[in-house]
Amino acid sequence: MARTFCKVAGLLFLVIGVAGVLDPNLLGMHLTATHNVVHILSGLLSLYFGFVAGSARAFCTAFGFVYLGVGVLGFVAPGVVAALLGHAGPVDAGMLTPDNLVHVVLGVAFLAAGLVRDTSVGYGDRARHPVR
Repeated sequence: MARTFCKVAGLLFLVIGVAGVLDPNLLGMHLTATHNVVHILSGLLSLYFGFVAGSARAFCTAFGFVYLGVGVLGFVAPGVVAALLGHAGPVDAGMLTPDNLVHVVLGVAFLAAGLVRDTSVGYGDRARHPVR
Protein backbone atom coordinates (compact mmCIF):
# COMPACT_ATOMS: atom_id res chain seq x y z
CA MET A 1 0.00 0.00 0.00
CA ALA A 2 2.78 2.46 0.90
CA ARG A 3 4.57 1.97 -2.42
CA THR A 4 1.38 2.55 -4.40
CA PHE A 5 0.55 5.61 -2.31
CA CYS A 6 4.06 7.00 -2.93
CA LYS A 7 3.62 6.55 -6.67
CA VAL A 8 0.24 8.28 -6.78
CA ALA A 9 1.20 11.06 -4.35
CA GLY A 10 4.50 11.62 -6.16
CA LEU A 11 2.75 12.10 -9.45
CA LEU A 12 0.24 14.50 -7.88
CA PHE A 13 3.02 16.49 -6.21
CA LEU A 14 4.79 16.87 -9.56
CA VAL A 15 1.61 17.97 -11.33
CA ILE A 16 0.79 20.50 -8.58
CA GLY A 17 4.37 21.77 -8.49
CA VAL A 18 4.38 22.44 -12.23
CA ALA A 19 0.81 23.80 -12.24
CA GLY A 20 1.74 26.11 -9.35
CA VAL A 21 4.49 27.62 -11.47
CA LEU A 22 1.91 28.40 -14.14
CA ASP A 23 -0.78 29.63 -11.70
CA PRO A 24 0.48 30.74 -8.23
CA ASN A 25 -3.12 31.02 -6.95
CA LEU A 26 -4.05 27.51 -8.05
CA LEU A 27 -7.26 26.42 -6.28
CA GLY A 28 -7.01 29.34 -3.85
CA MET A 29 -3.56 28.35 -2.60
CA HIS A 30 -0.66 30.73 -2.13
CA LEU A 31 2.10 29.07 -4.11
CA THR A 32 5.47 30.75 -4.27
CA ALA A 33 8.44 29.62 -6.34
CA THR A 34 9.93 27.99 -3.22
CA HIS A 35 6.63 26.28 -2.43
CA ASN A 36 6.48 24.86 -5.98
CA VAL A 37 10.07 23.61 -5.76
CA VAL A 38 9.19 21.88 -2.47
CA HIS A 39 6.21 20.21 -4.17
CA ILE A 40 8.35 19.06 -7.10
CA LEU A 41 11.07 17.72 -4.79
CA SER A 42 8.40 16.01 -2.64
CA GLY A 43 7.04 14.41 -5.79
CA LEU A 44 10.43 13.16 -6.92
CA LEU A 45 11.19 11.82 -3.44
CA SER A 46 7.81 10.08 -3.23
CA LEU A 47 8.28 8.54 -6.67
CA TYR A 48 11.75 7.35 -5.69
CA PHE A 49 10.40 5.53 -2.65
CA GLY A 50 7.44 4.23 -4.64
CA PHE A 51 9.45 2.79 -7.52
CA VAL A 52 13.04 2.31 -6.37
CA ALA A 53 13.67 2.26 -2.63
CA GLY A 54 12.47 -0.56 -0.43
CA SER A 55 11.39 1.42 2.61
CA ALA A 56 8.23 3.15 1.39
CA ARG A 57 6.45 2.56 4.71
CA ALA A 58 9.19 4.30 6.70
CA PHE A 59 9.26 7.15 4.20
CA CYS A 60 5.47 7.59 4.36
CA THR A 61 5.54 7.63 8.15
CA ALA A 62 8.37 10.17 8.36
CA PHE A 63 6.98 12.29 5.53
CA GLY A 64 3.53 12.17 7.12
CA PHE A 65 4.89 13.62 10.35
CA VAL A 66 6.70 16.34 8.38
CA TYR A 67 3.61 17.40 6.42
CA LEU A 68 1.37 17.17 9.48
CA GLY A 69 3.86 19.33 11.36
CA VAL A 70 3.98 21.91 8.57
CA GLY A 71 0.17 22.05 8.51
CA VAL A 72 -0.13 22.51 12.27
CA LEU A 73 2.73 25.03 12.32
CA GLY A 74 0.93 26.98 9.61
CA PHE A 75 -2.07 27.40 11.93
CA VAL A 76 0.02 28.16 15.04
CA ALA A 77 2.78 30.31 13.50
CA PRO A 78 1.77 31.28 9.95
CA GLY A 79 4.57 33.83 9.70
CA VAL A 80 7.21 31.13 10.16
CA VAL A 81 5.77 28.92 7.43
CA ALA A 82 5.27 31.92 5.16
CA ALA A 83 8.90 32.95 5.60
CA LEU A 84 10.15 29.42 4.91
CA LEU A 85 8.09 29.22 1.73
CA GLY A 86 9.15 32.62 0.43
CA HIS A 87 5.98 34.66 0.95
CA ALA A 88 6.60 38.38 0.66
CA GLY A 89 5.03 40.59 3.30
CA PRO A 90 2.95 39.74 6.36
CA VAL A 91 0.78 36.62 6.29
CA ASP A 92 -2.01 35.72 8.67
CA ALA A 93 -3.46 32.30 9.51
CA GLY A 94 -6.60 32.95 7.45
CA MET A 95 -4.61 33.54 4.30
CA LEU A 96 -2.85 30.18 4.60
CA THR A 97 -5.84 28.16 5.85
CA PRO A 98 -6.38 26.27 2.56
CA ASP A 99 -2.68 25.46 2.35
CA ASN A 100 -2.56 24.35 5.99
CA LEU A 101 -5.61 22.12 5.60
CA VAL A 102 -4.06 20.44 2.56
CA HIS A 103 -0.81 19.89 4.48
CA VAL A 104 -2.67 18.35 7.44
CA VAL A 105 -4.67 16.04 5.13
CA LEU A 106 -1.49 15.04 3.28
CA GLY A 107 0.25 14.37 6.59
CA VAL A 108 -2.57 12.13 7.81
CA ALA A 109 -2.74 10.31 4.45
CA PHE A 110 1.02 9.66 4.39
CA LEU A 111 0.92 8.50 8.01
CA ALA A 112 -1.94 6.13 7.25
CA ALA A 113 -0.09 4.72 4.23
CA GLY A 114 3.03 4.25 6.34
CA LEU A 115 1.43 2.77 9.42
CA VAL A 116 -1.11 0.42 7.84
CA ARG A 117 0.31 -3.03 7.18
CA ASP A 118 -0.44 -4.62 3.83
CA THR A 119 -1.75 -8.09 4.63
CA SER A 120 -2.55 -9.12 1.05
CA VAL A 121 -0.53 -12.00 -0.34
CA GLY A 122 0.42 -11.85 -4.00
CA TYR A 123 2.27 -14.32 -6.20
CA GLY A 124 5.63 -12.82 -5.32
CA ASP A 125 4.97 -13.25 -1.61
CA ARG A 126 4.50 -17.03 -1.55
CA ALA A 127 8.01 -17.69 -0.28
CA ARG A 128 7.40 -15.43 2.70
CA HIS A 129 3.75 -16.46 3.17
CA PRO A 130 3.32 -20.10 2.18
CA VAL A 131 -0.19 -21.23 1.35
CA ARG A 132 -1.44 -23.86 3.76
